[in-house]
Amino acid sequence: MGEMLRVDDINVYYGSIHAIKGVSFAVNEGEIVTLIGANGAGKSTILKTVSGLLRSRTGSVSFNGTDISRVPADRIVSMGIAQCPEGRRMFLQMTVEENLRMGAYTRPAASLDKNLGLVYEQFPRLKERSRQIAGTLSGGEQQMLAMGRALMSEPRLMMLDEPSMGLAPILVDQIFGIIRELHASGKTILLVEQNASKALEVADRGYVLETGRIAMTGTGAELASSPTVKKAYLGG
Repeated sequence: MGEMLRVDDINVYYGSIHAIKGVSFAVNEGEIVTLIGANGAGKSTILKTVSGLLRSRTGSVSFNGTDISRVPADRIVSMGIAQCPEGRRMFLQMTVEENLRMGAYTRPAASLDKNLGLVYEQFPRLKERSRQIAGTLSGGEQQMLAMGRALMSEPRLMMLDEPSMGLAPILVDQIFGIIRELHASGKTILLVEQNASKALEVADRGYVLETGRIAMTGTGAELASSPTVKKAYLGG
């Protein structure tokens, strides 16, 4: 199981605000790795830096041994990294299928129908609603659509940013069930999630972020049993 993603000593700023402070971590092929932490800890900023939407002043981001620190975001998608953004970010006036097709913009046209079929197989609910306007979907259905749209680019690494945000508990369970299915199908996943309990249940390894720094690391089970993590993030 080789290393797929390496983030090495990144420092990211918003103007004069030092948001990410010397963060380093790795994701191996076939893993689910989670980043947990409070609001404002820097979790989403790290994903945006990996995907090329933000730039680090130092260090590097490498994907399959290639430095992608200065690669444009659209090329990073075509290299095999897809991000499901926080808040889903649907094209609300477009249909479900139109949204899915937008996710395949980096892929050859000949692969579109095949990928669409695979997404509909993974998410039968989306197939049922393929002609429905995305803005009329429930929150859970919109999250499925965001994940399906990411799958349309044939990613090797999926980055999920707060997939359970705003969802009822029964839908949270459903979304995490889908994450397990994607992992079982061979997807490597970098998961940012404020629901630390659910994230650590599915994660092979995790990193705890506090004010832009990595404060703890360990397996999902080790972090879930840590008194510090229990007190701060698991209500224990």
